[in-house]
Amino acid sequence: MTASISINGLHHSFGDFHALKDIDLSIDIGEYTVLLGPSGCGKTTLLSILGGFLVPSRGHVMIGDKDMTRVQPAKRPTTTMFQDYALFPHMTLKDNVAFGLRMRGLGKTDRHAKADQFLELVGLRQDGTKRPHELSGGQRQRVALARALAVNPDVLLLDEPLGALDLKLRRSMQDELKAIQREVGTTFVHVTHDQEEAMAIADRIVVMNAGRIEDQGPPDRVYRRPCSLFAANFMGEVNQIPAWRDQGGLETPLGPLPLSHDFGDTEQGVACIRPEQLTTETQEWSLGTATVIDSAFFGAHYRCHLRSDRAPNLTLVAYLPPNAEPKAGSSLPLYADPADVSLFTTPDTQEAIA
Repeated sequence: MTASISINGLHHSFGDFHALKDIDLSIDIGEYTVLLGPSGCGKTTLLSILGGFLVPSRGHVMIGDKDMTRVQPAKRPTTTMFQDYALFPHMTLKDNVAFGLRMRGLGKTDRHAKADQFLELVGLRQDGTKRPHELSGGQRQRVALARALAVNPDVLLLDEPLGALDLKLRRSMQDELKAIQREVGTTFVHVTHDQEEAMAIADRIVVMNAGRIEDQGPPDRVYRRPCSLFAANFMGEVNQIPAWRDQGGLETPLGPLPLSHDFGDTEQGVACIRPEQLTTETQEWSLGTATVIDSAFFGAHYRCHLRSDRAPNLTLVAYLPPNAEPKAGSSLPLYADPADVSLFTTPDTQEAIA
C-alpha cells in the first residue's frame, strides 16, 4: 500500500510562535521526500502533523483521497520511525517487528511469518531470536525499519533516523534505505538537517526555513539552480559575489558577468557559484587571477581559499582536482561557465532571477 500526500494552507502556532506558515506541498505516490532545514525551521513540526501527533492551527492534510487533518495517529495509514528507534529491550527482534501486527489482532503464527519476511528484507532474518542490546546501532535501525514497514503503512514518516550513526554507517544505511524504499514502493517522508543525506536518498528535497518552504524539487535542481539565496547557502558551500546592473550588462568586482538576464526592477544583487564550478581551465567568464591562501586535501578534491587579485577583499572557495596540488602563495587563473551562476536580488527579497 502507498498513497500521495496533499498539504494545503497549513499553519501552526505554539502560543505566539509561528512554527509553520502557509505550507502547500504535494507528494506523489511512492515518492521519497526529504524535509531539510536547520533546527527550528519547522520540519519536525510538519512531520508530527502528518503523523497526527499535532493538529494544525489551520489548513488541511490529505493522505490519498481522505482528509486526515484531525484523525488520531492510530487511525492514520502512517507509521513513524523515530531517531531512538524505540525498540522493546525485553522482546526478541521477531517480536519487536511483529508488535504492531499483534496490536492489530493478527495471530502469532501469521505475525511471526510476516516478521520473518521483513527481517529478511533488512538482512536480519537469522537474528530474529536476538534482543536489541545484542545488535549494533545500524542493526537496530534496520529492525525499527522492518517494524515500521510490517504494518503496511501507506506513508512512512522518518524523524532523523540516521542521526545517531557514525559517518560510514550512515552512508551505508542511506543506500539501504533508498533500496528498500524502491523495493516496497511506500511513500517515505524523511526529516534531516544533513544536506548530503538529503541528496543521497531523496526523489524530492523540500528546503524549509523559519516555518516556510524556501525551495522544493529534485536534488540536482535544488542544488544547481536554487530558488532562493537561503536555499543556495543551505544546500552546500557557495561563493556570493556582489553584482550590479551596468549599461553594458552585469558587473562584478571580478569583471563583467556575461549573462543575458539581470535583476529586473532592482539595480544590484548577488551572483552565486559553487566551489566545484570554479576552474583554472578557460571558460566564458574570466574572474582574473587569485592567490592561494591555503588548501586542504579531501581525497576527491583540494578545498582552497583564494584571494582575488582583482578584489583583494573578496575570498573565494574553490574545489580543485586532486592532481592540482595548489601551494599557498601561488597564483591561479580562475574561470567559470556563466550557465552555472545563479542570480538573486538583494537579501531582503532573496528571490531567484529567472
